[in-house]
This record gives sequence, structure tokens and C-alpha cells, in this order.
Amino acid sequence: MLSASDTGASPHFTCRAPGAKAFSNCDSSDILGLVQISLANKSAIVTGAGRGIGRAIAETLAKAGASVLLTDIDEPALVEAKAAIEAAAPGAKLSTIAGDVTAPKFPEAVVAQAIKDFGGLAIIVNNAGYTWDSVIQKTTDEQFQAMLDIHVVAPFRLLRAAAPWLRETAKKEAEAGKIVMRKVVNITSISGLGGNAGQSGYSSGKAAIVGLTKTIAKEWGRYNVTVNAVAFGIIDTRLTRPMENAETKIAIGEREVQVGMQSQVREQVERSIPLGRMGTPEDAANSVLFFCSPLSDYVTGEVLVCGGGVHF
Repeated sequence: MLSASDTGASPHFTCRAPGAKAFSNCDSSDILGLVQISLANKSAIVTGAGRGIGRAIAETLAKAGASVLLTDIDEPALVEAKAAIEAAAPGAKLSTIAGDVTAPKFPEAVVAQAIKDFGGLAIIVNNAGYTWDSVIQKTTDEQFQAMLDIHVVAPFRLLRAAAPWLRETAKKEAEAGKIVMRKVVNITSISGLGGNAGQSGYSSGKAAIVGLTKTIAKEWGRYNVTVNAVAFGIIDTRLTRPMENAETKIAIGEREVQVGMQSQVREQVERSIPLGRMGTPEDAANSVLFFCSPLSDYVTGEVLVCGGGVHF
């Protein structure tokens, strides 16, 4: 079993034989069976955890033994996600806090609740995000700023809020001769790495989070915190579903934002993916799990692309 306790002890690695199960067909439960990854005694924050990729990440971490604070702007979705994860991961310790992660003071409340509920903080996953697309001549200031606010300003504020506790805790551990690894995983996109027509705001926000990731990796290495990013390709969520689906009209505060893809474009993009299919939220969560686990203890400041081989 690969353990990740806060005791500071070296992790032990044990893999069970995969038998006939193909790795390509694994969901998060299968992965955790093939390679035992334990996040017992670890506590995590996952933003945007009410649905889609965020919910899958929270469930995957909970199944690995982590205590997880789920945050989302959509409180009913958050309640539903918590109930579903409790059913999928019996005994998991979960907490929730509803609110707008782009509100200036909300990230401080999130960090305070995680420390209050779990006694510490080991993993931060900055996942919350959405698309609001237009060609540049039709993109408003509000639209462009909203993409920066959700994809880089909110993660910046959350990490800044966590910094005092992380720094002081690491210093005390060092004085006691302990090394405890902690993890930050920021979510970016292949749009942020290569750009994408019609997504000047989204691509800019997702490119900016890469810069933040690499900078904080250099600042926090001394505190035994790894900071990495996962760039998603086309993952099957409401952000990539056909626009005619009702779920692609989402409420962001008082705004209604159209997300999703035109059906013809969606089909063309799916055909361009070398692995022949869109990713699932579980595929996305598995890549995040790597950066949350001891398997990545000597990896920091990096970007992992989870996109089935597609690049823009």
C-alpha cells in the first residue's frame, strides 16, 4: 500500500497484480485497486466540486482516504455531490461550504473551514471554472475579466489565504525533524497551452494559472509543497455538451452564461482525438490523483496534459 500519512514516515509502495483488467478501462476505483494509493490522514480542498470534474476529483480523493472540503457556488449541487460521494466512499469524512470563489473574502473562509473541520490542510485543488466564449471583437470587458477572475484570481487568493498556515506548519515540522509533503493542483486547459479561437478570455485565464503554478512551485518548495497543474483536453461535461442541451445554460451569480459546443464542432473535435473518444470526469480525476499522491513527491512546477493526445 502506498501511504501518505502526515506522520512524516517514508511511504511504502505495493502494487496488486492487475490480472486481466486493462488499464485503459479503469475508473478511479480500479486505479486504487491496481495501485493502492492511500491519502489517509490527509485533508483536501476541492473547488467547483458540485458536479463534473470537481465532483469526480473529490470522490477519487475521498475513496483514497482523504478528508475533503467541497466548495461550489451551486449549493443544491453541492448537497447532492456530498450525498453521492458518501455513498461511493462509505466512511469518508466530508464537509461543504457554498459560495462564490471569486468573492474576495470567500477563499479565506474556505481555508479557515478546512483547518477547523479537519485540523489541517494537505491538498488544494483549484478546479472551479467555466467557459464564456466569443471572438475578441465581441468579447466585453466583463466577460474577459470574469474568465481571469475564476481561472487565476480565485486560485491566487485561495493559495494566498493558505500560505500562513502552510508556512508556519512546515517550519514547525522542520524544527521537529519531520518532512511532510503537501500538494497543490491547479487546473488549466489545452486552450491555455496552445490558444483556441473564440476563447481569448478563457485561454488567457488558463495560461495565467500556468505562470502562477510555476512561480508558487519555486516559492513553496522550501515548505515541502509541490505545485503542479493538469491541462484538460475535451472532457465530457456540460462545458462540452451540445449547446441545445438545457444544461449548457448556467447561472453565474445573476448572469446566465451559454457554455457547451456546437454539435458539429463537438463531433469534429471528438474525431480529432487520437484515443478516439472524449475524456470522462473520472479520467480527469485520475490525473489529478497522481499529483495529490506520494507518487509525485519529487515533481513540482509541471503541467500534465490529460487530453487523449489532442492539442490545439
